[in-house]
Amino acid sequence: MTQNAHDTTLVAPPRPEAYATTQLPDTRPSVGRLIGVDLARGLAVFGMYAAHVGPDPSEGGSTGFFMELAHGRASALFAFLAGFSIVLITGRRTPKTGRAGRQAVAKVVIRALILLVLGTALTLTGTPVEVILAFYGLYFLLVLPLYRLGARPLAVIAVSGALILPQILYVVRQALNQGGDGGGPGGIWAWPTDADGIVSLLFTGGYPALAWIPFVVAGMAVARLDLASTVVRARLAVTGVSLAVVGYGGSYLALRLVPGVASALRASGWGEGGSVMSAWWSDTAGYPTGTTPAWLLAASPHSETTLSVVANTGVAIVVLAACLAATDTLPGFRRLAAPVIEVGTMSLTAYVFHIVAIRALGMEELPGFPLHVLLGFLVAVTVFATLWSRHFARGPLEWLLGRATRIAERVR
Repeated sequence: MTQNAHDTTLVAPPRPEAYATTQLPDTRPSVGRLIGVDLARGLAVFGMYAAHVGPDPSEGGSTGFFMELAHGRASALFAFLAGFSIVLITGRRTPKTGRAGRQAVAKVVIRALILLVLGTALTLTGTPVEVILAFYGLYFLLVLPLYRLGARPLAVIAVSGALILPQILYVVRQALNQGGDGGGPGGIWAWPTDADGIVSLLFTGGYPALAWIPFVVAGMAVARLDLASTVVRARLAVTGVSLAVVGYGGSYLALRLVPGVASALRASGWGEGGSVMSAWWSDTAGYPTGTTPAWLLAASPHSETTLSVVANTGVAIVVLAACLAATDTLPGFRRLAAPVIEVGTMSLTAYVFHIVAIRALGMEELPGFPLHVLLGFLVAVTVFATLWSRHFARGPLEWLLGRATRIAERVR
Protein backbone atom coordinates (compact mmCIF):
# COMPACT_ATOMS: atom_id res chain seq x y z
CA MET A 1 0.00 0.00 0.00
CA THR A 2 1.44 3.33 -0.96
CA GLN A 3 1.46 6.23 1.44
CA ASN A 4 -0.13 8.48 -1.17
CA ALA A 5 -3.21 6.28 -1.48
CA HIS A 6 -5.36 8.42 0.75
CA ASP A 7 -8.69 10.11 0.56
CA THR A 8 -12.17 9.95 1.68
CA THR A 9 -15.89 10.10 1.02
CA LEU A 10 -18.96 11.66 2.51
CA VAL A 11 -22.30 9.99 3.12
CA ALA A 12 -24.90 12.57 2.23
CA PRO A 13 -28.18 12.87 4.11
CA PRO A 14 -31.42 11.88 2.36
CA ARG A 15 -32.07 13.84 -0.81
CA PRO A 16 -35.47 15.45 -1.36
CA GLU A 17 -37.39 14.65 -4.53
CA ALA A 18 -37.13 18.33 -5.51
CA TYR A 19 -33.52 17.74 -6.49
CA ALA A 20 -33.94 14.34 -8.09
CA THR A 21 -32.94 15.56 -11.55
CA THR A 22 -30.27 17.76 -13.03
CA GLN A 23 -32.86 20.42 -13.75
CA LEU A 24 -31.98 22.51 -10.73
CA PRO A 25 -34.42 25.21 -9.64
CA ASP A 26 -33.41 28.86 -9.66
CA THR A 27 -34.97 29.46 -6.27
CA ARG A 28 -32.84 29.40 -3.14
CA PRO A 29 -32.56 25.84 -1.80
CA SER A 30 -34.20 24.96 1.47
CA VAL A 31 -32.21 24.76 4.66
CA GLY A 32 -32.74 21.01 4.57
CA ARG A 33 -30.30 20.67 1.68
CA LEU A 34 -27.92 23.24 0.26
CA ILE A 35 -26.90 22.60 -3.33
CA GLY A 36 -23.52 24.20 -2.72
CA VAL A 37 -22.71 21.45 -0.23
CA ASP A 38 -23.32 18.85 -2.93
CA LEU A 39 -21.06 20.78 -5.28
CA ALA A 40 -18.33 20.78 -2.61
CA ARG A 41 -18.79 17.03 -2.21
CA GLY A 42 -18.51 16.55 -5.95
CA LEU A 43 -15.28 18.56 -6.08
CA ALA A 44 -13.93 16.49 -3.19
CA VAL A 45 -14.76 13.30 -5.12
CA PHE A 46 -12.83 14.64 -8.12
CA GLY A 47 -9.93 15.55 -5.84
CA MET A 48 -9.98 12.07 -4.35
CA TYR A 49 -9.86 10.50 -7.81
CA ALA A 50 -6.93 12.76 -8.71
CA ALA A 51 -5.06 11.71 -5.57
CA HIS A 52 -5.54 8.02 -6.32
CA VAL A 53 -5.46 7.51 -10.09
CA GLY A 54 -3.93 10.73 -11.37
CA PRO A 55 -0.32 11.48 -12.28
CA ASP A 56 2.21 11.56 -9.47
CA PRO A 57 2.69 15.14 -8.20
CA SER A 58 6.46 14.56 -8.06
CA GLU A 59 6.48 14.68 -11.87
CA GLY A 60 6.21 18.45 -11.53
CA GLY A 61 4.84 20.96 -13.99
CA SER A 62 1.32 22.35 -13.97
CA THR A 63 -0.23 18.87 -13.90
CA GLY A 64 1.86 17.86 -10.91
CA PHE A 65 0.94 21.08 -9.14
CA PHE A 66 -2.79 20.51 -9.56
CA MET A 67 -2.46 16.87 -8.53
CA GLU A 68 -0.65 17.99 -5.39
CA LEU A 69 -3.50 20.36 -4.57
CA ALA A 70 -5.80 17.35 -4.33
CA HIS A 71 -3.61 15.40 -1.91
CA GLY A 72 -4.78 15.75 1.66
CA ARG A 73 -7.01 18.70 0.96
CA ALA A 74 -9.75 16.56 -0.61
CA SER A 75 -9.61 14.32 2.47
CA ALA A 76 -9.94 17.30 4.77
CA LEU A 77 -12.89 18.64 2.78
CA PHE A 78 -14.71 15.32 3.08
CA ALA A 79 -14.07 15.10 6.81
CA PHE A 80 -15.26 18.68 7.18
CA LEU A 81 -18.45 17.88 5.27
CA ALA A 82 -18.97 14.81 7.45
CA GLY A 83 -19.76 17.19 10.29
CA PHE A 84 -22.13 19.00 7.98
CA SER A 85 -23.99 15.76 7.26
CA ILE A 86 -24.37 14.93 10.95
CA VAL A 87 -25.95 18.32 11.63
CA LEU A 88 -28.23 18.05 8.59
CA ILE A 89 -29.51 14.70 9.83
CA THR A 90 -29.99 15.76 13.46
CA GLY A 91 -31.37 19.27 12.75
CA ARG A 92 -29.35 22.04 11.16
CA ARG A 93 -30.43 25.37 12.65
CA THR A 94 -32.30 23.79 15.57
CA PRO A 95 -31.28 20.34 16.87
CA LYS A 96 -34.09 17.81 16.94
CA THR A 97 -35.38 16.82 20.36
CA GLY A 98 -37.73 14.26 21.80
CA ARG A 99 -38.62 11.28 19.66
CA ALA A 100 -37.39 13.00 16.48
CA GLY A 101 -34.03 13.61 18.14
CA ARG A 102 -33.70 10.01 19.28
CA GLN A 103 -34.55 8.77 15.81
CA ALA A 104 -32.00 11.11 14.25
CA VAL A 105 -29.32 9.86 16.64
CA ALA A 106 -30.23 6.28 15.79
CA LYS A 107 -29.89 7.04 12.08
CA VAL A 108 -26.40 8.43 12.58
CA VAL A 109 -25.39 5.40 14.65
CA ILE A 110 -26.72 2.98 12.03
CA ARG A 111 -24.88 4.85 9.27
CA ALA A 112 -21.69 4.81 11.31
CA LEU A 113 -21.86 1.06 11.90
CA ILE A 114 -22.55 0.36 8.23
CA LEU A 115 -19.57 2.50 7.25
CA LEU A 116 -17.36 0.65 9.72
CA VAL A 117 -18.37 -2.69 8.21
CA LEU A 118 -18.23 -1.51 4.58
CA GLY A 119 -14.86 0.18 5.05
CA THR A 120 -13.42 -2.92 6.69
CA ALA A 121 -14.76 -5.14 3.90
CA LEU A 122 -13.22 -2.95 1.20
CA THR A 123 -9.87 -2.91 2.99
CA LEU A 124 -9.92 -6.71 3.26
CA THR A 125 -10.13 -6.96 -0.54
CA GLY A 126 -6.48 -5.91 -0.65
CA THR A 127 -7.07 -2.61 -2.42
CA PRO A 128 -3.98 -0.37 -2.56
CA VAL A 129 -6.15 2.56 -1.44
CA GLU A 130 -6.21 3.24 2.27
CA VAL A 131 -9.99 3.20 2.65
CA ILE A 132 -11.47 5.99 4.76
CA LEU A 133 -14.93 4.59 5.37
CA ALA A 134 -14.22 2.75 8.62
CA PHE A 135 -12.48 5.86 9.99
CA TYR A 136 -15.41 7.89 8.79
CA GLY A 137 -17.87 5.72 10.70
CA LEU A 138 -15.84 6.19 13.86
CA TYR A 139 -15.87 9.97 13.38
CA PHE A 140 -19.66 9.85 13.31
CA LEU A 141 -19.79 8.02 16.63
CA LEU A 142 -17.20 10.17 18.37
CA VAL A 143 -18.77 13.54 17.55
CA LEU A 144 -22.42 12.51 17.88
CA PRO A 145 -22.62 13.59 21.56
CA LEU A 146 -21.96 17.16 20.37
CA TYR A 147 -24.90 17.39 18.00
CA ARG A 148 -27.00 19.68 20.24
CA LEU A 149 -24.28 22.31 20.63
CA GLY A 150 -24.41 25.67 18.86
CA ALA A 151 -21.91 27.11 16.40
CA ARG A 152 -19.80 28.93 19.00
CA PRO A 153 -19.11 26.00 21.38
CA LEU A 154 -18.53 23.70 18.42
CA ALA A 155 -16.00 26.17 17.00
CA VAL A 156 -14.24 26.36 20.37
CA ILE A 157 -14.03 22.56 20.52
CA ALA A 158 -12.71 22.40 16.95
CA VAL A 159 -10.02 24.99 17.65
CA SER A 160 -9.04 23.35 20.93
CA GLY A 161 -8.87 19.96 19.25
CA ALA A 162 -6.67 21.30 16.45
CA LEU A 163 -4.28 22.85 18.97
CA ILE A 164 -4.07 19.90 21.37
CA LEU A 165 -4.92 16.58 19.71
CA PRO A 166 -2.04 16.39 17.16
CA GLN A 167 0.47 16.73 20.00
CA ILE A 168 -1.32 14.02 21.97
CA LEU A 169 -1.33 11.84 18.87
CA TYR A 170 2.43 12.27 18.53
CA VAL A 171 2.98 11.21 22.13
CA VAL A 172 0.64 8.23 21.82
CA ARG A 173 2.32 7.08 18.64
CA GLN A 174 5.68 7.26 20.36
CA ALA A 175 4.30 5.18 23.21
CA LEU A 176 3.02 2.65 20.69
CA ASN A 177 6.44 2.62 19.01
CA GLN A 178 4.97 3.77 15.71
CA GLY A 179 7.61 4.94 13.27
CA GLY A 180 10.20 2.97 15.22
CA ASP A 181 11.02 -0.69 15.70
CA GLY A 182 7.94 -1.71 17.66
CA GLY A 183 4.53 -2.70 16.49
CA GLY A 184 2.06 -1.57 19.12
CA PRO A 185 -0.67 -3.63 20.77
CA GLY A 186 -2.13 -6.69 19.10
CA GLY A 187 -5.04 -8.98 19.83
CA ILE A 188 -8.51 -7.51 19.73
CA TRP A 189 -7.05 -4.00 19.47
CA ALA A 190 -5.57 -4.82 16.07
CA TRP A 191 -8.46 -6.96 14.79
CA PRO A 192 -9.08 -7.57 11.95
CA THR A 193 -5.39 -7.99 11.21
CA ASP A 194 -5.71 -7.21 7.49
CA ALA A 195 -7.82 -4.09 8.05
CA ASP A 196 -7.98 -1.22 10.53
CA GLY A 197 -8.47 -2.19 14.16
CA ILE A 198 -9.39 0.20 16.93
CA VAL A 199 -5.79 1.31 17.51
CA SER A 200 -5.36 2.04 13.80
CA LEU A 201 -8.67 3.90 13.61
CA LEU A 202 -7.83 6.06 16.59
CA PHE A 203 -4.07 6.57 16.38
CA THR A 204 -1.94 4.82 13.80
CA GLY A 205 -3.91 4.55 10.55
CA GLY A 206 -4.01 6.82 7.56
CA TYR A 207 -6.81 8.98 8.99
CA PRO A 208 -6.41 8.71 12.78
CA ALA A 209 -9.50 10.00 14.55
CA LEU A 210 -7.45 11.82 17.15
CA ALA A 211 -6.18 14.26 14.51
CA TRP A 212 -9.15 14.26 12.13
CA ILE A 213 -11.99 14.93 14.56
CA PRO A 214 -11.33 18.73 14.49
CA PHE A 215 -12.28 18.75 10.79
CA VAL A 216 -15.62 17.10 11.56
CA VAL A 217 -16.44 19.38 14.50
CA ALA A 218 -15.53 22.45 12.43
CA GLY A 219 -17.98 21.27 9.78
CA MET A 220 -20.67 20.93 12.44
CA ALA A 221 -20.00 24.49 13.61
CA VAL A 222 -20.28 25.91 10.09
CA ALA A 223 -23.48 23.95 9.44
CA ARG A 224 -25.11 25.73 12.38
CA LEU A 225 -24.68 29.14 10.73
CA ASP A 226 -27.15 31.00 8.54
CA LEU A 227 -25.50 30.03 5.29
CA ALA A 228 -28.11 31.86 3.21
CA SER A 229 -26.65 35.13 4.53
CA THR A 230 -24.18 36.91 2.26
CA VAL A 231 -22.48 38.41 5.32
CA VAL A 232 -22.01 35.00 6.91
CA ARG A 233 -20.55 33.59 3.72
CA ALA A 234 -18.16 36.52 3.40
CA ARG A 235 -17.01 36.04 6.98
CA LEU A 236 -16.56 32.34 6.34
CA ALA A 237 -14.41 33.06 3.29
CA VAL A 238 -12.24 35.49 5.26
CA THR A 239 -11.95 33.00 8.12
CA GLY A 240 -10.98 30.22 5.73
CA VAL A 241 -8.31 32.28 4.01
CA SER A 242 -6.94 33.39 7.38
CA LEU A 243 -6.71 29.82 8.65
CA ALA A 244 -4.96 28.68 5.47
CA VAL A 245 -2.44 31.51 5.75
CA VAL A 246 -1.77 30.79 9.42
CA GLY A 247 -1.35 27.06 8.81
CA TYR A 248 0.68 27.03 5.63
CA GLY A 249 2.43 30.32 6.33
CA GLY A 250 3.31 29.26 9.86
CA SER A 251 4.83 26.03 8.60
CA TYR A 252 6.72 27.84 5.82
CA LEU A 253 8.32 30.20 8.32
CA ALA A 254 9.01 27.50 10.91
CA LEU A 255 10.85 25.27 8.45
CA ARG A 256 13.10 28.18 7.51
CA LEU A 257 13.51 30.15 10.72
CA VAL A 258 13.38 27.70 13.63
CA PRO A 259 16.95 26.49 14.27
CA GLY A 260 17.59 22.80 13.69
CA VAL A 261 14.19 21.90 12.22
CA ALA A 262 15.30 21.27 8.65
CA SER A 263 18.38 19.30 9.71
CA ALA A 264 16.33 17.21 12.14
CA LEU A 265 13.89 16.32 9.38
CA ARG A 266 16.69 15.34 7.03
CA ALA A 267 18.32 13.24 9.73
CA SER A 268 15.06 11.37 10.27
CA GLY A 269 15.07 10.29 6.62
CA TRP A 270 12.43 12.76 5.48
CA GLY A 271 13.06 14.53 2.23
CA GLU A 272 14.45 11.65 0.21
CA GLY A 273 11.85 12.33 -2.52
CA GLY A 274 12.35 16.09 -2.52
CA SER A 275 13.33 19.07 -0.43
CA VAL A 276 12.08 19.09 3.16
CA MET A 277 11.37 22.77 2.63
CA SER A 278 8.35 21.79 0.53
CA ALA A 279 6.76 20.14 3.58
CA TRP A 280 4.88 23.35 4.41
CA TRP A 281 2.26 22.30 1.83
CA SER A 282 3.42 19.24 -0.17
CA ASP A 283 4.03 15.56 0.50
CA THR A 284 6.46 15.11 -2.40
CA ALA A 285 9.30 14.92 0.15
CA GLY A 286 7.63 11.92 1.77
CA TYR A 287 5.75 11.37 4.99
CA PRO A 288 6.96 12.11 8.54
CA THR A 289 8.59 9.13 10.23
CA GLY A 290 7.62 10.23 13.73
CA THR A 291 11.21 9.94 14.99
CA THR A 292 11.56 13.67 15.66
CA PRO A 293 9.13 16.27 17.05
CA ALA A 294 10.42 18.65 14.35
CA TRP A 295 7.81 17.29 11.91
CA LEU A 296 5.10 18.82 14.11
CA LEU A 297 6.01 22.09 12.38
CA ALA A 298 5.11 20.74 8.93
CA ALA A 299 1.74 21.25 7.25
CA SER A 300 2.06 18.66 4.50
CA PRO A 301 -0.95 16.47 3.66
CA HIS A 302 -1.64 13.68 6.13
CA SER A 303 1.07 14.88 8.51
CA GLU A 304 -1.56 15.09 11.29
CA THR A 305 -0.06 18.26 12.77
CA THR A 306 -1.77 21.32 14.18
CA LEU A 307 -0.57 23.48 11.29
CA SER A 308 -1.85 20.92 8.79
CA VAL A 309 -5.27 20.72 10.45
CA VAL A 310 -5.58 24.51 10.64
CA ALA A 311 -4.52 25.03 7.02
CA ASN A 312 -6.69 22.30 5.53
CA THR A 313 -9.70 23.39 7.56
CA GLY A 314 -9.24 26.83 6.07
CA VAL A 315 -9.14 25.42 2.56
CA ALA A 316 -12.31 23.39 3.22
CA ILE A 317 -14.15 26.48 4.51
CA VAL A 318 -13.12 28.55 1.49
CA VAL A 319 -14.25 25.84 -0.94
CA LEU A 320 -17.61 25.48 0.80
CA ALA A 321 -18.20 29.23 0.96
CA ALA A 322 -17.38 29.59 -2.73
CA CYS A 323 -19.65 26.69 -3.70
CA LEU A 324 -22.55 28.05 -1.67
CA ALA A 325 -22.19 31.54 -3.13
CA ALA A 326 -21.79 30.33 -6.71
CA THR A 327 -24.76 27.96 -6.71
CA ASP A 328 -27.03 30.45 -4.95
CA THR A 329 -26.26 33.58 -6.95
CA LEU A 330 -25.26 32.25 -10.39
CA PRO A 331 -28.04 30.15 -11.95
CA GLY A 332 -26.01 29.74 -15.13
CA PHE A 333 -23.07 28.37 -13.20
CA ARG A 334 -25.38 26.07 -11.26
CA ARG A 335 -26.68 24.54 -14.47
CA LEU A 336 -23.13 24.18 -15.80
CA ALA A 337 -22.00 22.51 -12.59
CA ALA A 338 -25.04 20.20 -12.41
CA PRO A 339 -23.08 17.03 -13.33
CA VAL A 340 -20.57 17.67 -10.54
CA ILE A 341 -23.42 18.38 -8.13
CA GLU A 342 -25.01 15.05 -9.06
CA VAL A 343 -21.76 13.26 -8.26
CA GLY A 344 -21.80 15.01 -4.88
CA THR A 345 -25.29 13.71 -4.11
CA MET A 346 -24.07 10.13 -4.46
CA SER A 347 -20.54 10.43 -3.10
CA LEU A 348 -20.66 7.08 -1.28
CA THR A 349 -21.48 5.35 -4.55
CA ALA A 350 -18.74 7.32 -6.32
CA TYR A 351 -16.21 6.40 -3.66
CA VAL A 352 -16.98 2.68 -3.65
CA PHE A 353 -17.05 2.70 -7.47
CA HIS A 354 -13.48 3.89 -7.72
CA ILE A 355 -12.24 1.52 -5.01
CA VAL A 356 -13.80 -1.45 -6.83
CA ALA A 357 -12.57 -0.24 -10.22
CA ILE A 358 -9.00 0.18 -8.97
CA ARG A 359 -9.05 -3.35 -7.58
CA ALA A 360 -10.69 -4.86 -10.67
CA LEU A 361 -8.22 -3.17 -13.02
CA GLY A 362 -5.24 -4.37 -11.00
CA MET A 363 -3.96 -0.86 -10.33
CA GLU A 364 -1.37 -1.29 -7.57
CA GLU A 365 1.03 1.64 -7.34
CA LEU A 366 -0.97 4.77 -6.62
CA PRO A 367 -0.77 7.51 -7.80
CA GLY A 368 1.29 7.60 -11.00
CA PHE A 369 -1.06 6.90 -13.91
CA PRO A 370 -1.32 8.99 -17.09
CA LEU A 371 -3.74 11.88 -17.10
CA HIS A 372 -6.11 10.12 -19.48
CA VAL A 373 -6.73 7.41 -16.86
CA LEU A 374 -7.91 10.03 -14.38
CA LEU A 375 -10.08 11.66 -17.05
CA GLY A 376 -11.62 8.26 -17.81
CA PHE A 377 -12.59 7.78 -14.15
CA LEU A 378 -14.04 11.30 -13.93
CA VAL A 379 -16.08 10.93 -17.11
CA ALA A 380 -17.38 7.51 -16.06
CA VAL A 381 -18.59 8.62 -12.63
CA THR A 382 -20.04 11.89 -13.96
CA VAL A 383 -21.98 10.22 -16.77
CA PHE A 384 -23.29 7.56 -14.40
CA ALA A 385 -24.39 10.11 -11.80
CA THR A 386 -26.08 12.30 -14.40
CA LEU A 387 -28.00 9.44 -16.01
CA TRP A 388 -28.93 7.83 -12.71
CA SER A 389 -30.25 11.10 -11.26
CA ARG A 390 -32.70 11.47 -14.12
CA HIS A 391 -34.61 8.46 -12.84
CA PHE A 392 -33.81 8.15 -9.14
CA ALA A 393 -33.65 10.59 -6.24
CA ARG A 394 -30.60 8.95 -4.63
CA GLY A 395 -27.54 7.03 -5.70
CA PRO A 396 -27.76 3.24 -5.43
CA LEU A 397 -25.70 2.90 -2.26
CA GLU A 398 -27.32 5.99 -0.77
CA TRP A 399 -30.72 4.38 -1.37
CA LEU A 400 -29.61 1.17 0.35
CA LEU A 401 -28.21 3.15 3.26
CA GLY A 402 -31.48 5.04 3.55
CA ARG A 403 -33.42 1.79 3.63
CA ALA A 404 -31.15 0.42 6.32
CA THR A 405 -31.64 3.45 8.55
CA ARG A 406 -35.45 3.21 8.39
CA ILE A 407 -35.26 0.92 11.39
CA ALA A 408 -34.56 4.09 13.37
CA GLU A 409 -38.20 5.06 12.85
CA ARG A 410 -39.14 2.41 15.42
CA VAL A 411 -37.35 4.32 18.14
CA ARG A 412 -39.83 5.79 20.63
